[in-house]
Amino acid sequence: MTHPASAQAGPARRTVVATAGVCGLAALLAACGGSDGKEENAKEGNAKEGNAKESESGGGAARPGAGAALGKAADIPEGGGKVFPDRKVVVTQPSKGEFKAFSAVCTHQGCLVKEVANGTINCPCHESRFSVTDGSVRGGPARQPLAARRVSVDGDSLTLG
Repeated sequence: MTHPASAQAGPARRTVVATAGVCGLAALLAACGGSDGKEENAKEGNAKEGNAKESESGGGAARPGAGAALGKAADIPEGGGKVFPDRKVVVTQPSKGEFKAFSAVCTHQGCLVKEVANGTINCPCHESRFSVTDGSVRGGPARQPLAARRVSVDGDSLTLG
């Protein structure tokens, strides 16, 4: 003779408890993953431009656009800079005739920086700011500097590498 409780169809108590725990954890993680929308918008724009995320150190894969002409040195304002999203690089001119290049991939969560203004390179996702002089962190959640890149000037032409 079978016991009435063991004859019942359905999942075991342990299965129900484990499933509830997993579902609760998934809901908690989803709630913690929310944002203000800036990150999604910036990453969506980056994807449309064909940009892949680089590692935080900026070292990982081959550097896009190495050896490629970027444009004219005259297009880089003194004390400012210009972002080249297709090459994932930002070029600055901290002082007259001195050009610096950095990865345009923010070290916080991999978004591309958007602009150079007021002496900083600015990321739109979480408002990290980096120095135009050396790529060091000037504000925001980023803790690592932007990785330096090589840029050369030949006449008025800027070239990566």
